[in-house]
Amino acid sequence: MRTAIEGEIARYDPAKEHTTIFSSNAETQNSNDYFLESGDKIRYFFEPGAIDDQGRIVVPTESAFNKIGHALHSLNPTFRKYTFDPRIVDIAADLGLNEPVVPQSMYIFKQPGIGGEVTSHQDSTFLYTTPLSTTGFWIPLQDCDRENGCLQMVPGSHHQGLLGDRRMVRSTNESGVLGTTFTGQYFAPPPEEFQACETPMGSLVIIHGSVVHRSDPNKSARSRHAYTFHAIESQDTVYASDNWLQYPEDKPFPRLVPESG
Repeated sequence: MRTAIEGEIARYDPAKEHTTIFSSNAETQNSNDYFLESGDKIRYFFEPGAIDDQGRIVVPTESAFNKIGHALHSLNPTFRKYTFDPRIVDIAADLGLNEPVVPQSMYIFKQPGIGGEVTSHQDSTFLYTTPLSTTGFWIPLQDCDRENGCLQMVPGSHHQGLLGDRRMVRSTNESGVLGTTFTGQYFAPPPEEFQACETPMGSLVIIHGSVVHRSDPNKSARSRHAYTFHAIESQDTVYASDNWLQYPEDKPFPRLVPESG
């Protein structure tokens, strides 16, 4: 997968792509069309520390990305292979997902020195379904530890549901411009409740959509690459029409288990 993402980086063309910064700290997040229309595409998002005030990349391009997403699982053969691997299908079935679909995937770089903090959150905030069904599959492609910003989770938080009904939704501002905003009121657990989840390269972390998790900035000299994707239930389950990530109306999310026949 690391070789495959090198190919995607090589295809990056600044003349065709936006220099869009991704930050988990923004109350109003990435409101441009480049972000909102990225659900069924492969697009590039930068670390804040990689871009100057004039929008210029100030580090080597390969070291500037925060993430690439959100349709690697559909459009890149290597990521498609691992996303729809029979072992993943079996795990999803063991978790009780009857007709899972995969709305999004991301390659996360967590660059050395500038890899930003990911503030505490629940994945169902971003991919909300009724009933709640979002499940994250997180594959570390390098060893992850405290020094390079490993995952941190609050044990048992998956029993609490969606805290404060916090959601990130599409919204239109006073000027009629479509963007995103957060609804509800989220109260972050205190730092002492989080436990580090140090993981070796090639393992798999399954993240319940209500688990509160975060990661520190990467202040080390080592990157912390990971591939992650999310599955949701499609049987007797509604994917919210105001979720930030939407496919075109005539394009369904890819099924984790292909239809037989």
